[in-house]
Amino acid sequence: MKANNQTLEIDGIDKKILRALMVDARTPILEIARNVGISGAAIHQRLRKLEKSGLISGSKFVINPNVLGYNTTAFIGVYLDKAMSHTDVVKQLKKIPEILECHYTTGSWSIFIKILCKNNVHLMQVLDKEIQSISGVSRTETFISLEQQIDRQISI
Repeated sequence: MKANNQTLEIDGIDKKILRALMVDARTPILEIARNVGISGAAIHQRLRKLEKSGLISGSKFVINPNVLGYNTTAFIGVYLDKAMSHTDVVKQLKKIPEILECHYTTGSWSIFIKILCKNNVHLMQVLDKEIQSISGVSRTETFISLEQQIDRQISI
């Protein structure tokens, strides 16, 4: 592993470790060590270096929202009255638990968000009562996802 200006270069062993953990972050270190051909201690050291470099930013469990009744995913383009109101609008959007992602963008919208709701009625309530009532939001454009067909991380 070498830092090259702003880019981090990782070797084949690091890639094997990362690929195993990307498939299942609960994979035992000793199992990875056996598959890679180095000691468990060496795996730990490499993982610490990768964390310190900022390449790894933790691990998490993935919740299946459908099991909790959240079946409607939508993407919403948010138009602002003024670009200056961006910071205040984002502060208000952070308070809405259904919003999963928020991006400041170029193009037609100032802000693009990903939202997860139980159904279309719930989506309409969040849009009407929470998002569109935020001071600085002039209007929104909503796209409902019918099915997520690709879900992956960057290839290592």
